[in-house]
Amino acid sequence: MESQTFHRWPWLDMVRGLAILMMIAFHFCFDLTYWHLADFQLLSDWRWMAWRSGIVGLFLFIMGMSLVLAAEHTAAHFWQRLIRVACCAGLISVVSWVMFADRFIYFGILHFVVLASLLGQVLLRLNFLKSRWFWLLLALICLGTTWFPGTEVLDSRTLNWLGMAAHKPQTEDYVPLLPWFGIVLLGMALARSLQHSSYPQCHADVPTICQPAVVLGRHSLLIYMLHQPLLMALLWCYSSL
Repeated sequence: MESQTFHRWPWLDMVRGLAILMMIAFHFCFDLTYWHLADFQLLSDWRWMAWRSGIVGLFLFIMGMSLVLAAEHTAAHFWQRLIRVACCAGLISVVSWVMFADRFIYFGILHFVVLASLLGQVLLRLNFLKSRWFWLLLALICLGTTWFPGTEVLDSRTLNWLGMAAHKPQTEDYVPLLPWFGIVLLGMALARSLQHSSYPQCHADVPTICQPAVVLGRHSLLIYMLHQPLLMALLWCYSSL
């Protein structure tokens, strides 16, 4: 989720920052429900579920764009970033296992980011796969799996991270490879198209009032890892009082 320090498009950081604010707001509502301070139907009301999907989709779309923009970096830089994200994903799995037992997070957003980054890197490195039209076609195929009825063969925890399982697994966060990798591919295709154009707004500065969102967008992984412990701690203190 956190981008690298390359020739940045400020408005992309701004949009990522706005996505972070929405994520914090959603998790705050989740935490209120967890501590029985509210009763939001986050897992059953389609409006909450749509908001959550919109936030995840926005993050992954921006991630796809960032993969293309960061392609100029060395392999060492890519692997350093990937290891950081993988370590954070592992930490989330451990903490969620302590908190939620069998509902622990084994393939959430960060786990997805690790795998999608590897797949995106393959598409960027292999010359015959670099066409943005190929990425767009592949994205449509991935997104088309949304209408796949699912198969029980993929229901097990060892396979349901692929997507297309017949039943949604019991876990606190679940971002399967399909169809979500299609959103990453759409972002990659758009970034490659903008790179090949003379569209001046790509490199334009954002208004001063939006600079806080830019700062948030440039430190998204750190904020992602810290905001829930802080929210949980604050609400625990409040509920104790």
